[in-house]
Amino acid sequence: MGWLNSTAFTPFGQTVIWSDMIGNLLGLAALVLGWRRAMAVWPVQLLSGVVLVSAYWSAHLSGGVGKQLLVVVVAVWGWVQWRRGRRGTGELRVRFATWRERGLLAAGTAVGTGAVGGLFAAVPALSWNPWPDAYIFVGTLAAMIAQARGWVEFWFAWLAVDLVGVPLAFSSGLAFSGLVYVIYFVLVVLGLRAWWLRTRAPLPQAAAVLEGTAA
Repeated sequence: MGWLNSTAFTPFGQTVIWSDMIGNLLGLAALVLGWRRAMAVWPVQLLSGVVLVSAYWSAHLSGGVGKQLLVVVVAVWGWVQWRRGRRGTGELRVRFATWRERGLLAAGTAVGTGAVGGLFAAVPALSWNPWPDAYIFVGTLAAMIAQARGWVEFWFAWLAVDLVGVPLAFSSGLAFSGLVYVIYFVLVVLGLRAWWLRTRAPLPQAAAVLEGTAA
């Protein structure tokens, strides 16, 4: 599997490796599937995470490696959550999180970023850029948890991750990741609009709402 970290092509002096390109194309596909609330989002996201582990390992970004391992684990959990949320109507309902849920998500993200960033800073071998790496690591986890719960805030979380992910990817030599983050930004804005409008749709008589599913 060594070919995954070999050069795919070199546009404008930027080297693009296969794992970076394939993993991020799968990530884009997962984002579009999430926008459409398709169950296939989770296996595609899982596969993207597996491939991107190799890309981030080659760039010596432990936070990125850890993030993708979390993507794999949360993708399995998210698939289970969405299956439960589709019972009854066969359709996943999306909603805005409550203020309490938002507070817990924000607090968890802040505490997690502090803890992971402190670890990366204390052990330089784990990451050459500890705080942005930790922010992306924890922010991605927060976004996926919100996605699994069917919260519209999932899209806001991805926007926050992209603001740091773009410059970090380019500075780490993962040019394709940087380009994809830019495309992510556009798709996230469109996905946010789609889910936002979906919250205004009338509920079916026997709607199975994701809220209240077991963690």
